[in-house]
Amino acid sequence: TDAKTSRIPGFSSLGYERRRDILRTIVPQHSVQQMTQPLSMELAERLIENAVGVFGMPLGVATNFIVDGRELLVPMAIEEPSVVAAASNAARMVRAGGVFRTQADEPRVMAQIELIDPADDAAKAIVAAKDELLAIANATQPELVSLGGGARDLQVRCGVGGENRSVAHLEIDCLDAMGANIANTMAEAVAPRLAALSSAKIGLRILTNLADRRLASAEVLVPTSALGRTGYSGEAVAAGVEAASRFAEADPYRATTHNKGIFNGVDALLLATGNDWRAVEAGGHAFTCRSGRYCPLSTFRVAGDALWGKLEMPMAVGIVGGASRTHPVARFALELLGVTSGQELARIAVSVGLASNLAALAALSSEGIQRGHMRLHERRSQDI
Repeated sequence: TDAKTSRIPGFSSLGYERRRDILRTIVPQHSVQQMTQPLSMELAERLIENAVGVFGMPLGVATNFIVDGRELLVPMAIEEPSVVAAASNAARMVRAGGVFRTQADEPRVMAQIELIDPADDAAKAIVAAKDELLAIANATQPELVSLGGGARDLQVRCGVGGENRSVAHLEIDCLDAMGANIANTMAEAVAPRLAALSSAKIGLRILTNLADRRLASAEVLVPTSALGRTGYSGEAVAAGVEAASRFAEADPYRATTHNKGIFNGVDALLLATGNDWRAVEAGGHAFTCRSGRYCPLSTFRVAGDALWGKLEMPMAVGIVGGASRTHPVARFALELLGVTSGQELARIAVSVGLASNLAALAALSSEGIQRGHMRLHERRSQDI
């Protein structure tokens, strides 16, 4: 195969050894070898406390992706059948009309410091001391600051849940890290000075996973001709996907399952790359409620002879720190993707989420979700 393309017809029918041979044309042999080795108990002891064993998770590769002009083989760690195949199939449909076009905000993480019973002029005093507070925060992360990151801004929200609580929000450029530990360290560092400035008792000091200053989005335009399948025209499938999207926009019960289809792809990629998929899920679900009701993260509409789709959500991910550089499979996954920044990984993650979502809606709008899904379930249940 040409290592410069992610279009590999028949990839799923190859044995796993042949698939690994293809990966060796993209990443070094030692990386592929690392990917196939079980996690050692020595590393497990370093990763978590009270370790007693390791839990294996299948690692697959989704094909056909082109994200902002880059051909990508996407690593996905997941136990559910059909997710990798579905993402690959949707990416194949998308490439018939172009690529996943993406955007990602700067990597900003937010720390919250809770102020209980603050003085009436607390907010004014805190804002006046902003430069001092940012300097205190940045003093805890000299390496981050030297690389161009650090605390950038501080705001105060008054009357949060009542008159006796205000919350200071510290906005931090965490560069290519997910940023949780950075945010928590800075929050604890500035808390004593905030207490003195506000005459308040300090409550919680921790990041928020509602990363609404760190959004990523992916957009596609798929020719209806690429959506056709046995017994269903492309036009019919496109109309069905739009109808399913509108159903999710109207009903939170449907929107929940709609979004679960997105996280099938997002979580599998984030788990494979050693990122905190739980934090991203929490932020995504909270973000959908910004209008006051639970809504779908993505939208699809028929646009002439094509189907347009867009996904936007918070995406606080990184490529340095945590398990992303400690776990051997995560290192392999990042090497396979060839990403050089957290923003780039965020762009890929929303693309995979949108592909997974599209695949599910296209199936639901035609033969139903169970036909292909249960066929793979049956294979899993066979004796081995």
